[in-house]
Amino acid sequence: MGTISTKDGVEIFYKDWGPRDVQPLVFHHGWPLSSDDWDAQLLYFLGKGYRVVAHDRRGHGRSSQVSDGHDMDHYAADASAVVEHLDLKNAVHIGHSTGGGEVARYVARYGQPQGRVAKAVLVSSVPPLMVKTKDNPGGTPIEVFDNFRAALAANRAQFYIDVASGPFYGFNRPNAKISQGVIQNWWRQGMMGSAKAHYEGIKAFSETDQTEDLKAMTVPTLVTQGDDDQVVPIDDASRLSIKLLQNGTLKVYPGYPHGMLTIHPDVINPDLLAFIQA
Repeated sequence: MGTISTKDGVEIFYKDWGPRDVQPLVFHHGWPLSSDDWDAQLLYFLGKGYRVVAHDRRGHGRSSQVSDGHDMDHYAADASAVVEHLDLKNAVHIGHSTGGGEVARYVARYGQPQGRVAKAVLVSSVPPLMVKTKDNPGGTPIEVFDNFRAALAANRAQFYIDVASGPFYGFNRPNAKISQGVIQNWWRQGMMGSAKAHYEGIKAFSETDQTEDLKAMTVPTLVTQGDDDQVVPIDDASRLSIKLLQNGTLKVYPGYPHGMLTIHPDVINPDLLAFIQA
């Protein structure tokens, strides 16, 4: 692990595990978490012989709690700074939720033009656009995101417990197998980060139109999501994204929640491996 300094002076924390002479897999985490959210994937793919890289987004985890730049453009630029520092090539970029938006913008603006990307994976991801607009009538009303901001500002610690113990992992569903460890780890990751970065990040993940990013992506791209995602509605996310991608494959998991990577890695990790190896 290490840190790099971006052009605007932000310290970005990253993990870089495994051999240097093999294909790298780069993981982009969701809001308001950190690279620790990929534990179940990093160890799995490390065991399969890959080099695994994951960074903490600015204002998240162990990266600098800076005042500015909490938007998708800076997220993608920061990811590119890590990739360029490590000189990663032929990489597979895997993003979850907000991290999927980061992957789409990174691939479109940096990864493909620089010839560094082999494939991409968008897991339960926010593109093309979450918020409801006249051009996106199936989106989520802005009031929902306003309520997120209000809850975060009023009592961030309690809000994060509520998200993790409720919709994020589907623990609010009947007969859900609830893990207190998973809930506490989500809370731990969230509270490590900056309240300002998380507050402003809500606008970044909900109001960034990534239609053109998706259209620009030419590398093979796997789009995958659970159809019981209560955080990012699938009909306005994966089922729209797949129509915009030039070289996409859609895989839907019946009954799986937004945080399916953490609670169903036994199913999802082998599927990711199959796509990477195909």
